[in-house]
Amino acid sequence: MEKQRNRLVVLAGPTAVGKGTVEKKLFEAHPDIWLSISATTRDPRPGEVDGVNYFFKTEQEFLDMEARGEFLETATVHGTHHYGTPVAPVLEHLEAGDPSMLEIDVQGVHKVRARAQELGLNPVFVFLAPPSFEELESRLKGRGTETEEQQQRRLQTARHELELEGEFDVVIVNDQVERAAQELWRVFEDAMGDGE
Repeated sequence: MEKQRNRLVVLAGPTAVGKGTVEKKLFEAHPDIWLSISATTRDPRPGEVDGVNYFFKTEQEFLDMEARGEFLETATVHGTHHYGTPVAPVLEHLEAGDPSMLEIDVQGVHKVRARAQELGLNPVFVFLAPPSFEELESRLKGRGTETEEQQQRRLQTARHELELEGEFDVVIVNDQVERAAQELWRVFEDAMGDGE
């Protein structure tokens, strides 16, 4: 039997729940955590850099990668754009013993669960939840990065995603960023210490 890998921490949650904000606080305290970079067919937002925030791909480039089996999971988000997690870097970082995290869309969790089993991985699935749906709506509107139509589509998706909270190993409510980041780090500590 090969040496035990660290367990991959998989973070998901509805749009505008504050995943990026919690991650930033986590990485300030623990810069050695490796975060997987997803590929996407959506356009970059202002300030986003290819290869840093996402790998920005054309529809055809993405579909070619998918056909070659190069993703741990893929999802079509808000009915418009493809997202996917390249599998090779995930395996490399886990083998190297790096604390490793995947941030994905809620619908990608089932795919990661199935593919992880094929690869002999045992991820820890973490759901980042808002204090309330009203708070989530307020955060999304306050962000100002989407049109009204896009906001409504994202909120409709978020309602469904919140119903899936029970499928996760750990639920962290993001009512206070510092505390949520500390709770997420405790998940990493458990994942790195778990030799099962």
